[in-house]
Amino acid sequence: MVCLSGGVDSSVAAALLVDAGHEVIGVFMRSGVSGEATGEKQGCCSVEDAMDARRVADLLGIPFYALDFADGFDRLVDRFVEDYARGRTPNPCVLCNRWLKFGRVLRFAREVGARRVASGHYARVVRSGERWTVARGRDASKDQSYVLSVLEQEQLAALLLPLGELRKAEVRAEAARRGLARVAEKRDSQEICFVPGDYRDLLRRRLPASADALRPGEVRDLAGVRLGEHAGTAGFTVGQRKGLGIAAPRPLYVQRTDPGRRLVVVGPREALARGGLEAVDATWLAACPADGEELPGRVQLRAHGRSHPATVARTPTGFRVRFAAPTEGAVPGQVAAVYDPRDEHLLCSGWIERVLVE
Repeated sequence: MVCLSGGVDSSVAAALLVDAGHEVIGVFMRSGVSGEATGEKQGCCSVEDAMDARRVADLLGIPFYALDFADGFDRLVDRFVEDYARGRTPNPCVLCNRWLKFGRVLRFAREVGARRVASGHYARVVRSGERWTVARGRDASKDQSYVLSVLEQEQLAALLLPLGELRKAEVRAEAARRGLARVAEKRDSQEICFVPGDYRDLLRRRLPASADALRPGEVRDLAGVRLGEHAGTAGFTVGQRKGLGIAAPRPLYVQRTDPGRRLVVVGPREALARGGLEAVDATWLAACPADGEELPGRVQLRAHGRSHPATVARTPTGFRVRFAAPTEGAVPGQVAAVYDPRDEHLLCSGWIERVLVE
């Protein structure tokens, strides 16, 4: 069963599996967010994407199903809004992979007799001893192992990633060669599919008007000096520089938000560097150490960010990271993906609960 998004990657992945002799079924996840065609191709779950996915399935001669996941996407939206209300920065696309793309789709696959689930991600599933893990794709510029870092062992054991050894240029060329002209040059999806515009509009619709995160408050510097006012902490994320609404002699960046106190704290960029982090809800892939045991590794904090050398120690609730040098980018609500010291395959991942200054 191949998750067809209507894009070039999943289309070529399905074609390669057909060539390999697999009996392939294409599925498209309907989010219920967009009910009308807009002419835009910005997300991965739009009406246009569904039409493109069906065309690809027809061209490949494979069955195609559109699965109604509106309730599942609603759960993602609730988590997204809840995180912002708590002063966190959400990562819904990673959760979608765990809950929906390789969660509910895998269950549906088994219901209809399919043994494996495949997608067009640029990553590789590999065996590490007795465990499954995810390795970086051969195209470093398109590597997507980070967004698969929260998958469980059962999900990884059933996962096929046909594009893991390919480069993006090769995939586009293959699509063109096969006559998939409509998707061959289709631009990559960048936006969150359920946020077609300003995410703050979604928050205002979903949160009560009395929510602390939507109420005006103060902007202060690290010393507590009042610099101005804001319209709601939900409009700010850690590391944000633009749109602060204050004048200062040097660039200032959001250091943290405190919805309960209706406070946004700003400071210089160098103050964003942190000594470590604590993560919860850990997913153990190649590594499964004892509590307190330290492992060397490299930690990635964004889907397309670089990794940083660090040591990782298991804790009762997840793990603790100590960076080799102060590092920017550790933000509560995001995923910390830990790779082996060679920066090749994943050891574990977890959701950043708090950052450590020292």
